[in-house]
Amino acid sequence: MGGMSEVDSVRLTAWVHGSVQGVGFRWWTRARALELGLVGAATNLRDGRVEVAAEGSRAECERLLGLLRSDGTPGTVSAVVERWSAARGGLSTFVER
Repeated sequence: MGGMSEVDSVRLTAWVHGSVQGVGFRWWTRARALELGLVGAATNLRDGRVEVAAEGSRAECERLLGLLRSDGTPGTVSAVVERWSAARGGLSTFVER
């Protein structure tokens, strides 16, 4: 049996501030998350932020967070606020909302 147990999973919720809507940011985030083997969603919020919720290993979530803060993102990221919590489970892939 391969894969990760639910016990090893964490949930990263990151609120991305800046010019990040309408620039392919959610698509880019989804692609990076899938490469890292994470599940979750990237959602446009009405106030202009993008909310990224990802579940998987702490190390892979940390890598995604680093990518969100990197110079390689579409658009312009001014800040990323993150919150860590226990994984909720029940997710099978990473989607854009």
